[in-house]
Amino acid sequence: MTEAIAEIDVTEWNQAPGQGADDAVGALEAGRVLLFPHLAFDLSEEERAFLTPAVLAKSKNVSFNPATGGVGGTSLEGAAREQIGQMMKRFSESAKALLDGLLPEYRGKLTLGRTSFRPAEIAGRASSWRKNDTLLHIDAFPSTPTHGNRILRLFCNVNPEGKPRVWRVGEPFERVADKFAPVLKRPAFGSSALLQLFRVTKGRRTEYDHLMLQLHDEMKRDAKYQAEVDQTECEFPSGSAWVVFVDSVSHAAMSGQHQLEQTFYLPLQGMKEETLAPLRVLERRLGRELVGPNESEQ
Repeated sequence: MTEAIAEIDVTEWNQAPGQGADDAVGALEAGRVLLFPHLAFDLSEEERAFLTPAVLAKSKNVSFNPATGGVGGTSLEGAAREQIGQMMKRFSESAKALLDGLLPEYRGKLTLGRTSFRPAEIAGRASSWRKNDTLLHIDAFPSTPTHGNRILRLFCNVNPEGKPRVWRVGEPFERVADKFAPVLKRPAFGSSALLQLFRVTKGRRTEYDHLMLQLHDEMKRDAKYQAEVDQTECEFPSGSAWVVFVDSVSHAAMSGQHQLEQTFYLPLQGMKEETLAPLRVLERRLGRELVGPNESEQ
């Protein structure tokens, strides 16, 4: 497959990694997508009934919080709501088991974020340009500052009809930074404190978080960049899983339906090669510190 993809032969979520896993961390941090082409997440007959957009409320995904067990974004109530939560909890636990075995350097350092289930088709979905995930972008969260910590996501295609999840993967983050860093603007004085005071953000938004949100928007806004930048189409088959640092790998989800995903956060100091982190790349490009000494904890 494309150089953007590194395939690893794993068929069980708690299985010891096989061929291709020797330098999984190195491949991830260098900006590659780790693909497990034969790693399916099996659903029971009862769980397969959830493979319909009808389970959604107003959002584009059902969410599960592993820390509290809370389920959101769904129209389901009662026993059905509890059951979909149990399905997502099982996926979250499976995802953690896989990464603990595959990435021993990160074991004990990863923090579980939210689990998501996306049962709606991507292609043709109406959306504003800012929320249009069919445009190349890097991930940044308006309400949840990362303070430079990495965003690692594991995805699994559970489509029952064999339909692939289709992505486009763009150029390396260093080139993205070279292109857009000159147009990024510093935050207004005092804006981070106000956002936190009025609970727009969960914690203080650092200059790094502010710039990453701008970068996300500038990439999507630039139609010429979207059309002309080097990019590769990648198909993730039904019954496969893949993991990627979504804060540094430029990606666009073009089509596909029925996906589970688990978000993890990795402290910058937990990386094998910290210089490859988006924070360090932007600091080198801009020539200044973007996260202060008292802002490094999420």
